[in-house]
Amino acid sequence: MNIILNAIVAILAFLALTSGAGKIMLVQREVEFFGAYGFTDPILMAFGLAQLVGVVLLIIPKTRVYGAAIVGITFLVSACVLLLDGNILVAIITLIATLLLGIILRQSYKEAKKLPS
Repeated sequence: MNIILNAIVAILAFLALTSGAGKIMLVQREVEFFGAYGFTDPILMAFGLAQLVGVVLLIIPKTRVYGAAIVGITFLVSACVLLLDGNILVAIITLIATLLLGIILRQSYKEAKKLPS
């Protein structure tokens, strides 16, 4: 199970990293898409930065709970925007990624409770 969990973490971290980097670099497609729903450039960059902070926390086992929560929240926001845009398929994929982050969060929380402080 640990190998599978680590593989899922790696995949989700990569997704969040690429997504966050695109927002920070203000990739035109991201700017246009999120801009249509009220995201200004500074807000989009802050959103991307939150994703990158979440990625860093996600890959460190001791802070994985916080990273999974941060990335999960950003993915939920993205899924809502995708649903508003009518992009159901990508929204469903994003929600599946969010569900996987929830599983990681729960599993990491259980493991953290077992460790002595």
